[in-house]
Parts: sequence; structure tokens; C-alpha cells
Amino acid sequence: MAHNVAPFAEYILRVDGLYKKYSKKADWAVENVSFTVKSGEIVGLLGHNGAGKSTTLRCLEGMLPFEKGSISICGKDVVKDPVSAKLNMGFVTDDHAVFVKMTGIQYLEFMADVYGVSKPDRERRYQELERVFCLGDSVYNLIASYSHGMRQKICMMGSLIHKPRLWILDEPMTGLDPRTMRAVQDYMDEYAAQGNGILFSSHALDTVAKLCDRVVLIRKGKQVSDLNVKEIAARDPDFDFEEYFLQNERQN
Repeated sequence: MAHNVAPFAEYILRVDGLYKKYSKKADWAVENVSFTVKSGEIVGLLGHNGAGKSTTLRCLEGMLPFEKGSISICGKDVVKDPVSAKLNMGFVTDDHAVFVKMTGIQYLEFMADVYGVSKPDRERRYQELERVFCLGDSVYNLIASYSHGMRQKICMMGSLIHKPRLWILDEPMTGLDPRTMRAVQDYMDEYAAQGNGILFSSHALDTVAKLCDRVVLIRKGKQVSDLNVKEIAARDPDFDFEEYFLQNERQN
């Protein structure tokens, strides 16, 4: 589904000249990466294992400091104004890190408290998210008792309870059943259509090609392309995104 992205749409995310290394003598883990996510856009972040995707995402989220460059979310600099930047962001990690000694509903209440969501708003948001993720009565059980897929669901719900302008997803479909995967994909389309931005990292190339308006490809820490997959697919119905990605991966 193509999303309605205005030519001069609001920038939800701007990454300019990002450089990150883990020690002075190490090679750059991320080197001169620049891309944007506009209002109404789903952008894929792709690359092989170790390419720099997760490092880039953790710099965006504020978990990692970086050597050079700038990152802003809704115009708020993640270094100079980190709290304001993070209030506009929801982040789903690839390891579904949650407080396992809480029940699901306690975790959602905790996340709503962190982001200052009012009682009426959090109840309304919970009902909306429950229609997508269908946790049912399991929301009252300890997260420690949850399966991998259920933990992924509660992480997603917690990341969305404050309705962030930027939703960042790192391998979000891992462990989800087919019904939930389809529901999440449909919700991503719906969420972007409301004027939000989504940054989506995944190895599932068919899902990326189906969902994303643009794809940023990183190889060995360097950005090698920023591809408008929707425009290309419209011009060339036979365009094979998976083959394009694999050809890039074979290059030195």
C-alpha cells in the first residue's frame, strides 16, 4: 500500500552524517549515514548481520552516544534535548526487553506513566491496541509466564501507548503468529496514514518490500542506497526487490 506522503511533508526523523565506533582503535560501526522519515512514511532499514542497523537504531533511541553527526525527532535533537525527542518516539527492540515481574497491564500502566498519558487516553489507547494484539485476559498475568510472541506483543503495545510520532521497530515480527503478523502489518499502514512515521528494520525482505515507501540499505556500516521502492515498483512491475538486495550484498 502506497502512503500519501506530501512532497514537503514534515520530517519526523532526520539523521545527518552519523558516525559511531565502539573504541578509538576500532573501525567505524556506522560511517556517514544520513536519511529521513517523513510524516506518513514507512522507511525500511536493511543490511546483513553486523551491517550497523542495530547500532544506528540505538543511537536514534539515545542508548548509544555517537562521535559525529546529528539526529532529530520532530525537530528535537536527541543529544541536546533528549527528553523531548524521546517523548515523540516509541521503540520496539529485537530482544523484547520488559520487566518480567510485572503483569502485562502493570507494564502498560508503567509505560503510560512514563510518558504522562492521562487516564482517559490510556484506557482508549489500550482498547485500540487490544483490538490489534488480542492479548485478552493474559494481560493480567505475569510477563515472566509469556511466550516469546506474547512478550513481543506487550512490547509493541507499551511502545504505542503514548501514540508516538515516530515508531521504531527492530525485527518486530519475530515470534509472532501469522494472524498477529498480518494485524501488525495492517496497523503499520494505518498508523503511517494517520501522519506518523515508521522506521522498520527486518530481514523479511518480502514484508519490507510490501510495507515500505523507501528502503535505506547499509553495508559494512556505510549507507549504499536510499531506494524509493514504491516509485520503482510503479514504473517497473517486474522489479525484484529481493534480487536487488542480494546483488548489493554480493558487492565488496
